[in-house]
Amino acid sequence: MGPGRALEIGMTGRRYVALAAVASALATALPALAAEPRAVIELFTSQGCSSCPPADKLLGDLAKDPTLIPLTLAIDYWDYLGWKDTLALGGHSNRQKAYSRTRGDRDVYTPQAIVNGAVQVLGSDRDAIEQAIAQSRRNPTTLSVPVTLTVANGHLTATAHGVNGEATPAEVWLCPVTKSVEVTIGRGENSGHTYTYHNVVRRWVKLGAWSGKTESWSIPLADFKANGVDAVAVLIQDGVAAAPTTIVGAALIPLDQTAVLAAPAQR
Repeated sequence: MGPGRALEIGMTGRRYVALAAVASALATALPALAAEPRAVIELFTSQGCSSCPPADKLLGDLAKDPTLIPLTLAIDYWDYLGWKDTLALGGHSNRQKAYSRTRGDRDVYTPQAIVNGAVQVLGSDRDAIEQAIAQSRRNPTTLSVPVTLTVANGHLTATAHGVNGEATPAEVWLCPVTKSVEVTIGRGENSGHTYTYHNVVRRWVKLGAWSGKTESWSIPLADFKANGVDAVAVLIQDGVAAAPTTIVGAALIPLDQTAVLAAPAQR
């Protein structure tokens, strides 16, 4: 099974069609909350990794910063050590390996943080993460695309707003998230400990492609609101699932909130 197929966990095989009319309406609407993300931080972690708890705790601290979109991506390749990670998805391991192939360093470990799809650092090193944020933002396309998320009438609507000039084709991914999950680990290196995991990604759903123009996608909440999902992230990323690169747009919305606009941060 290829990396892209493995990412689409639990999909029905349906593709969601861009809605031009919705895009036009949303372009004139005022969102309930404005945020300016400066980084998406993907933490590849495992309940069976004795080095991971400090990184998991740090991600929880980073989640308090409204300018950051930190995500927990639990992997499964340490399950053989005696404890099967209860939050892991096989697609997360594939995504981490795809990043390493794109960088060309084959560097895959836990806890590893990938910042804005571009820079990898030790996930428990706050200073290194901040340096990676600054480094990744030297690329002018990083988080340059405003993304609007709106929840209404039982649907989530995601809008990627058009930008001036040429735009590299990008993929649009929806990530249902559970904001906080407490797990007591029964075996392995962390046996007997209880840890809290933050912004846990439960699925990946490809909404479609974005080519630089304003486009919208509307998804019924019932299609993904399960297993404790109480928030949603949407990522717009250059490249493809098998070779992901820069994240050019992103937003995160709690499902008890009606709207959020994630505009490009000031540089």
